[in-house]
Amino acid sequence: MQLDVFTLVPHAYAWLTEQRPVAGVLGGELELRLFNYRDTTPLRAGQVDDEPYGGGAGMLLRVDVVAAALAAAYGEFEDVRVLDRPVIALTPQGRPLTQELVEELAQQPKLTLLSSRFEGFDARIVEHLCTDAISIGPYVLSNGDLPAMVLVDGIVRRLPGALAEGSGERESFSSALGGALEHPHYTRPAEFRGWKVPDVLLSGDHARIETWRKDNLR
Repeated sequence: MQLDVFTLVPHAYAWLTEQRPVAGVLGGELELRLFNYRDTTPLRAGQVDDEPYGGGAGMLLRVDVVAAALAAAYGEFEDVRVLDRPVIALTPQGRPLTQELVEELAQQPKLTLLSSRFEGFDARIVEHLCTDAISIGPYVLSNGDLPAMVLVDGIVRRLPGALAEGSGERESFSSALGGALEHPHYTRPAEFRGWKVPDVLLSGDHARIETWRKDNLR
C-alpha cells in the first residue's frame, strides 16, 4: 500500500514509523509518504491558513493551499475522482470510523489522508478535493494528525506481515467474533491480592475454555 498523509507537522509521525505495526511493514507492504502543506503553498512566508468569512474564532486551512499540495504530488486535476486513490479528510463532520471501514480501506492499494490544524478545513476542501471524510469520534481535538495516526495504525495492522500470523483474526470487532468485544484476558500470576483468574482458564479443558470465552464476549 502507498499511504500518503498531508500535514503541517510531518515530524510528528516519526514515532509512529519506529513502532510496530508500521515499522514491521514499512518499506515492504507499506510505503508511507508525508507531505507538508507549507512546502507547496502558493502564499508568501509559508502561509497556509486564514480567517473565516463571516467572522468567528480560529483559522481555517485554505482550499488553494490544499489544491496546490495535491497538484504537486499527483499533477493538476479538475475532479478528484480521476485520481487513482481515495482522498480522505479527517474531520468531526466525517462518517464515524469503524472496524468495517478500516478493513475496507486496508484493501486499497493507494490512499491519501488530509490532516488539518486550527479550526479545520475550508469546507470546499472536503466538498471538492476529497472523496470521503472520516471522524474518529464525537469530540474535538486541536489537530487532525492524531485522528490521521489512529487511521494509519488501524489500517496498517491489517496489512500482511504487520502482526504475528493469526493474532488479528479473533479480536474485538472482528467478523470472527461477530463484531463483539473480546472476552477478558488473564496471565500470570493466577492469584494476586486475592484476585483470581477464573478456574476454567486454568483447567486445560480447551472445549470448556472456548465455551467460556464465547459466553463472555462483550
